[in-house]
Amino acid sequence: MTSPTAADLSAPVIEIDHVVKRFGDFVAVHDADFSIGQGEFFSLLGPSGCGKTTTLRMIAGFEQPTTGAIRLDGVDVSKVPPNKRSVNTVFQQYALFPHMNVFDNVAFGPQSKKIDKATIKKRVSEMLEVVRLTEFASRRPAQLSGGQQQRVALARALVNLPKALLLDEPLGALDLKLRHAMQFELKRIQREVGITFVYVTHDQEEALTMSDRIAVMSEGRVEQIGTPTEIYDNPATVFVAGFIGQANLWPAVVAERSGNTANVTALGGATLSATCHGNNAGSSIAPGCAATLMVRPERIAISLTQPTSQATDGQSVQATVTDLTFQGPIVRLALVAADGSPIIANIDPDADLPLLRPGDGVWASWTRNAACVLPSAPNQQSQLLED
Repeated sequence: MTSPTAADLSAPVIEIDHVVKRFGDFVAVHDADFSIGQGEFFSLLGPSGCGKTTTLRMIAGFEQPTTGAIRLDGVDVSKVPPNKRSVNTVFQQYALFPHMNVFDNVAFGPQSKKIDKATIKKRVSEMLEVVRLTEFASRRPAQLSGGQQQRVALARALVNLPKALLLDEPLGALDLKLRHAMQFELKRIQREVGITFVYVTHDQEEALTMSDRIAVMSEGRVEQIGTPTEIYDNPATVFVAGFIGQANLWPAVVAERSGNTANVTALGGATLSATCHGNNAGSSIAPGCAATLMVRPERIAISLTQPTSQATDGQSVQATVTDLTFQGPIVRLALVAADGSPIIANIDPDADLPLLRPGDGVWASWTRNAACVLPSAPNQQSQLLED
């Protein structure tokens, strides 16, 4: 599916307008301010307690903003009850009617709205075809697998033709293999029906796999909004860098800055170059400032001799192997730099290297474009953050 166009986002389906949500003295959501476009698969991603579900519940109408506004198609619905909003929600527990078959479960919504039988039959049949359950129309929920039950819940929510479908961690109850399969099914279904999906998850792989854009949240604040590629390659903060995938995060001091390139001192005094992307291109990355140098493990190359400066833009440090872990398509190589900073590199099992053992000396290198400078240092300690 192609990403939404500028026109799609200029006339958003959902607008979160400087929304704050308090529960007593606790602020669950701090000044959320963003829009979600027509036909967009938009994910709210973050750890437990970050405010993502509260934000979804405000869009659905189960919670009201303390301040700010929620708009659907330009209309303020902040005080409109859930049943009066043109959105439907799918929860982790699908709540299917056990005494009804699949067809009747899906038809329940249109029947409640007194739509004529011919229209209901046509619409339900079309939706069952989209979710690939036509042959299961006469079965009851107990006769279906977990993935099939989820698709029934999706069809039941989509058959009412909502402006947006809200999904609150709907894959959480499924086993790992089925969750992976359903990620692609959800994306296919969303593409075929063309309805805006707003998806809440703490699983960064789910968000990266399915989303057109992602809002990464932490402690009630939206840290960054962007496409999966932008979020992964150009994180705005140390939190985003560590929460999305794996990242080597090393304390650094900015030595000099030229445009979107900065030279920093890190890893025991090495002078290294990196780019300052997007939100990180401001004045906080300036000579003398503390910063964080980020390099993804898969962007690090390992060699027994120092690589040429031409091959790596001069980005290389000596390190010692501390551990190796075989993980199928990759080998996770744990290293330590001369100053004690940990380095993680993900290498191909077929890489042209001799059998490495703990204690072996190697060179870790990467290109300048593989490194990113982020504002401030993570507790002034080297670390690897991963979900």
